[in-house]
Amino acid sequence: MPNIKSAMKRVKVSKKKNLRNRMIKSGVKTAVKKYEAALTQEQLSKASAALDKAASKGVIHKNAANRKKARLARKLAAAK
Repeated sequence: MPNIKSAMKRVKVSKKKNLRNRMIKSGVKTAVKKYEAALTQEQLSKASAALDKAASKGVIHKNAANRKKARLARKLAAAK
């Protein structure tokens, strides 16, 4: 445990941010798994929205979110 006051605050803040980031990432993974189970346009839009939200909050990079969305769309096109 840190002794310096600012370091103590950084520990608290980083714990909060870590929890928030893990929740967002978990939500993205859940949305993607639901999409892969159903392979419907509706689930694709939900997964895309979750990826966009994670990218806008800085949890994942914008290009990574776009790459994942493109791969999900390709899976849907191949399934039809």
